[in-house]
Amino acid sequence: MATLQKIRNKGKILIAVVGLALFAFIAEEFVRSLSYTQTEKHQRIGKIYGESVNVQEFNALVDEYTDVIKFTNGLSSLNDDQLSSIRDQVWQTYVNQQIIEHECKKLGLTVTDAEIQDIINKGKNPMLAQTPFRNQQGAFDVNQLKQFLSQKDDVMNNAEYGSEIKDQYMQMYNYWKFIEKTIRQQTLAQKYQSLLAGTIVSNPICAKANFEGRANESEILLAALPYTSVKDADITVEDADLKAKYNEMKEIFRTTQETREFKYIDIAVTASKADKDALQKEMEGYAQALSEGADPAKTVREAASQVAYSALPVSSKSLPHDVAELLDSMAAGTQVGPFVHEHDNTINVVRLIEKVSRPDSVEVRQIAAPGKDMEAAEKTADSIMNALAAGANFDSIAKKYNQPAEKIWITSAQYEGQTLDENNRKFINTLTTAAVGSNNKIVLDGQGVVVAQITDRRNIINKYDVAVIKRAIDFSKDTYGKAYNDFASFLAGNPKAEDIEANASKAGYNVQTRTMANTEHTVAGVHSTRETLRWIFNEDTKIGDVSPLYECGDNDHLLVVMLTGINEKGYMRWDDEQVKAYLTSEVQKDKKAAKLQEKMKAAKNIADVAKMEGAVTDTIKHVNFANNAFISKVGNSEPALSGSVSAAKKGDFKAGIKGNGAVYAYQVLNQTKSDVKFDVKQEKQQAAQMSMRALSAFTNELYLKADVQDKRYLFY
Repeated sequence: MATLQKIRNKGKILIAVVGLALFAFIAEEFVRSLSYTQTEKHQRIGKIYGESVNVQEFNALVDEYTDVIKFTNGLSSLNDDQLSSIRDQVWQTYVNQQIIEHECKKLGLTVTDAEIQDIINKGKNPMLAQTPFRNQQGAFDVNQLKQFLSQKDDVMNNAEYGSEIKDQYMQMYNYWKFIEKTIRQQTLAQKYQSLLAGTIVSNPICAKANFEGRANESEILLAALPYTSVKDADITVEDADLKAKYNEMKEIFRTTQETREFKYIDIAVTASKADKDALQKEMEGYAQALSEGADPAKTVREAASQVAYSALPVSSKSLPHDVAELLDSMAAGTQVGPFVHEHDNTINVVRLIEKVSRPDSVEVRQIAAPGKDMEAAEKTADSIMNALAAGANFDSIAKKYNQPAEKIWITSAQYEGQTLDENNRKFINTLTTAAVGSNNKIVLDGQGVVVAQITDRRNIINKYDVAVIKRAIDFSKDTYGKAYNDFASFLAGNPKAEDIEANASKAGYNVQTRTMANTEHTVAGVHSTRETLRWIFNEDTKIGDVSPLYECGDNDHLLVVMLTGINEKGYMRWDDEQVKAYLTSEVQKDKKAAKLQEKMKAAKNIADVAKMEGAVTDTIKHVNFANNAFISKVGNSEPALSGSVSAAKKGDFKAGIKGNGAVYAYQVLNQTKSDVKFDVKQEKQQAAQMSMRALSAFTNELYLKADVQDKRYLFY
């Protein structure tokens, strides 16, 4: 009871304590929830139909397709450009698939496992022909697939198989699952497209009109007043004209992604005169060393040449083009350089040590002489050589030592350009200098002894023992430092965008203009500009902001950006620089056309138009409704002219036809009709196909409805 009374006496305090504890719990959960929300937000790579796309999910798809590319092309790694291309392909495929699945879900369209199995069993899908499961004729073999799938689990669960075999099976299995998934996606898309195609029907009237549009042709005498005959200065374009034209053509200015406009200064740092002079002096030293008989391998290595010295004579195709084209005109023991090659911005020294004739390809079979050590192996090799000299059969000896001794071709491409150790040099040198039919004992230090028989050799070509010192004409640290400091100093003295634009040319800098979308991978075509791209599209970057000074490119560019415009997804502004330029051109064309049409009103015939200043005349044959007439003297295709002529009769004269490049007048000289008979069924099919091609743009409409947001630039 005493304890109970104490609790009652301190009830308010306890309530407060419990309240604080409860608040702390709620606050903790709120913070945790907020933290999760922020983390999830930072993982969003985009949105489709309002649903977030997680970067980890996307990366898994990229990894999957990357593995497919590596597997099918035998590659171990991909460079940055290849990875960027793969991400683009995966993103586009993912978006398209999400759009198709969204539409198919509403329609109840699905692809069942039974359908996929039926496609696989029939083996006609083109994707199946890209798998390794093919018969001798190259056609897909479902039995090979089934055999592989039945073996796969046994191999993976069997400890007797090494990791390399298991990796190969897993790569093959993953590749097959990718093919299977792709077939499922393709099949669903084909179902949707087939459903759309079923909504397109033609009729006899449409079929007849299409046929006559091709079959009926006219020959016309033409006179044209090109728009170029009116000076731009004679045309006044007001903002009201541009706005009216914009409203008329608004749909062509619709964009599916945000773009941003910016001005920038890009400095490509290059070698100074002092840098070039220093490199020239250094190269002269190496040239002198080579001419005085210095070891070419050591000299080329010390010079840090881009072209390594080969321990063997090499073919010209393995050398840089500028070096290869010198060799035929050089004699052994002569030297050229230092000389500058502008194409790759290098300075070069070339010394031809020897020119020899060697086979480009050698066929060889070999026996590795067994033995517990090198001495024993040499004795075995001597025994083999003696037996061969006495007429013994090579295959029989190989069989005795349990070796296949199969014939293989060794080509120049397999070893030229590679770093060869002394054993490889000795091996290849023996093969390429030995006669066909000869048996050769080759002692490979520390590795064994080989008896090699030359069975064939082909394509005897010139090969060169040549020392090449090729060095890029690079800038020094001092040169780069000066360029950086000068530019940084300029930016410090001109912190605002308007200051930079006003004073850049005085300081020797060039301000350039660009508009780009965030789906591009580089800014202004300069490598390693991801941070710049992120700054340009950052939500906090405002019009008029100046970016930090970025060091980018291949460590040879300095870049600063000034944001000048933001074009949200949707319709571009009428006063956007590019849009305004296009509208101005169109308004000028309209006003020139009106002037020229007024000028033509008084014309009674072609001769009247032909007399007008700036007029051109021509005779045009085979004008019909189905094809746009191309007027070579104006340089434009003219659908309006084709339409007008197709409605005219023989002898008719018409004037004032507004075209893309001119205002036209014409007289119909003759009309003919094709001998081809009208086939209503065929024409209806063609008309339906034409309509279906036009309907193929449905993906653009679906893309707009999906409200796709692409934020990949934040991650890559």
